[in-house]
Amino acid sequence: MAQHTNPSRYTITAALPYTNGPIHIGHLAGVYVPADIYSRYLRLKGNDVAFVCGSDEHGVAISMKAKKEGVTPKEVIDKYHGIIKKSFADFGISFDNYSRTSAAVHHKTASDFFVKLYEQGDFIEEETEQLYDDEAKQFLADRFVIGTCPKCGNEEAYGDQCERCGSSLNATDLINPKSTITGTVPSLKKTKHWFLPLDRYEGFLKEWILEGHKADWKPNVYGQCKSWIDDGLKPRAVTRDLDWGIPVPVEGGEGKVLYVWFDAPIGYISSTKEWAEREGKDWEPYWKSKDTKLVHFIGKDNIVFHCIIFPSMLKAHGDFILPENVPANEFLNLEGNKLSTSKNWAVWLHEYLEEFPDMQDVLRYALTANAPETKDNDFTWKDYQARNNNELVAIFGNFVNRVAVLTQKYYNGIVPTPGALSEVDKETLEALKGFPEILSNSLERYRFREGSQELMNLARLGNKYLADEEPWKLIKTDEERVKTIMYVALQIATGLAVLSEPFLPFTSAKLKGILRLAQNDQNSAISSAVEKSINWDDIASEDILLPGGHQLNPSELLFRKIENEEIQKQLDKLEATKKSNAETTPSIGTTEKEIMPQKETIAYEDFAKMDMRVGTILEAEKMPKADKLLVLKIDTGLDTRTIVSGIAESFKPEEIIGKKVTVLVNLAPRKLRGVESEGMILMTENQEGKLVFMNPDEDGVGNGMTIN
Repeated sequence: MAQHTNPSRYTITAALPYTNGPIHIGHLAGVYVPADIYSRYLRLKGNDVAFVCGSDEHGVAISMKAKKEGVTPKEVIDKYHGIIKKSFADFGISFDNYSRTSAAVHHKTASDFFVKLYEQGDFIEEETEQLYDDEAKQFLADRFVIGTCPKCGNEEAYGDQCERCGSSLNATDLINPKSTITGTVPSLKKTKHWFLPLDRYEGFLKEWILEGHKADWKPNVYGQCKSWIDDGLKPRAVTRDLDWGIPVPVEGGEGKVLYVWFDAPIGYISSTKEWAEREGKDWEPYWKSKDTKLVHFIGKDNIVFHCIIFPSMLKAHGDFILPENVPANEFLNLEGNKLSTSKNWAVWLHEYLEEFPDMQDVLRYALTANAPETKDNDFTWKDYQARNNNELVAIFGNFVNRVAVLTQKYYNGIVPTPGALSEVDKETLEALKGFPEILSNSLERYRFREGSQELMNLARLGNKYLADEEPWKLIKTDEERVKTIMYVALQIATGLAVLSEPFLPFTSAKLKGILRLAQNDQNSAISSAVEKSINWDDIASEDILLPGGHQLNPSELLFRKIENEEIQKQLDKLEATKKSNAETTPSIGTTEKEIMPQKETIAYEDFAKMDMRVGTILEAEKMPKADKLLVLKIDTGLDTRTIVSGIAESFKPEEIIGKKVTVLVNLAPRKLRGVESEGMILMTENQEGKLVFMNPDEDGVGNGMTIN
């Protein structure tokens, strides 16, 4: 199903960040650094690249932030769009265009897209029951509702997605939902929406993904897609009852907006349009030509949207190419704990740039060398320090510094003309020629971590060559031989200057400045007094990269050592954050369970509506593909009914058969992963935080007896 084998035009997208907060290292490691490495590499290879992104400024996350801060959504998006855009620019993420979904071009593009699908009859219009906050007098879309995930039992899942298992959800899927606005239990209220019938596209998705991309998509991406398709796709609402977003542009859409996950990916298209207009280009080949390769860089929590929903939208529209690859990464943790913006457990990019000025490449390298490509990985400040001191300084920087300093010392900065090459010289230069292909092999398979280590192997090659040949000793006895040694070493330094650009763009620019090479990055602030232009493929094909007689600029250090005190300062800051969180939140793993404060007073009539009965568990089995859920058959005295309960991590099915339990029998039934749950069993936690039954297991207590 691949569209082409050797494209020269690429459209590269990076997930649109929500403008409800700054960028942190999790975003960088998961999406933006790998996307930038890939885009820079493609440009160095001479390809036509459109690398686009922009701020995602619609959706519930923005409205929630505005309510929390007591400002308008417009004030929120303007504030964080500015912070994010500047951070990316200062960090060297080489977007061809960074747009925003509040832009007029995006509103028109998304509206036109919706109208085309509407007019083609690609939507289903349905009146359904949605969660409604009676106190706030509004429907609870997406992140305005929180509850228990029906797939993994996470009790803090949002109405659009569970951040623990990555499942995409509808608000009505949640168990025990509650409003994040008022904290109240929502009611169900009818409302009309438009749905994209994903089930219509099952055949297409099976052929395109399961047959066409099994070999070349990452296992985590392919596996999640297969799970979704195998479970059976269902219609997905593409509109919401909200007052913030792009208004639904058809009759009957008053008071409704486009679902953020309908409008956001269209932001890639509108950002490309914005770029093309500014640069005097035609945007359409980047989205409609079969000769273009489209690649989405995302985190694993966005797989379903980019691999199932957006491709279905593109297929329905009919004019657009499909993504050829979606190399999603796993998550990055921080010092052993999950990154959390709400708990300030993060390393914020804008703060890092202030505290470690001119050290963008150190963070880029640390995040790439430890990238969460196949599993969740952990960022630690000690590892960051070690990557810098033991690799960038001691290997890469050490080699370049020795070469530059010795060239200045022996030849006043002029590249010496070599004599006859020894076998070692020839082998070393031949090894240098092999590195473009080695690195290309890693990068074209999206193995950026592997690529970063291969780049370091090139620096190791240079260090070993110098250590073996010892020009600082030979200079006393064989000056001609030293000229050849330094010439060969300078060819390796030139290779590093060019091949390091995707990984270490600031270092590459600095090294090119020392070597007086042309800058490939037009945005580079470093002038190299251009003498020599060398591209990626020249390293493999040219016998002479830096000719004898070429004048270098004075040497300078590429990296500096990071001291323990600097790292301790960062660890102290995190420790203060942990302490602050502990003061406001019950700590995990405490031996004593804190007593919850009393909830607000209710009337007796509210309590009287609850019908609680004694029941006996007759059968229990694990819910497939759900770690926390058990499917129970319970004799309630009234009947035998099915109840889905999130207790699988606390009890084995065979342990609880025959157990008497308290059952809320008049709770409205709810479908959970295709199983209709007809009630709820009552549980509590003991002092150790373990789940225990509200135990009616006494002599003389029979099934069906009421709890008063």
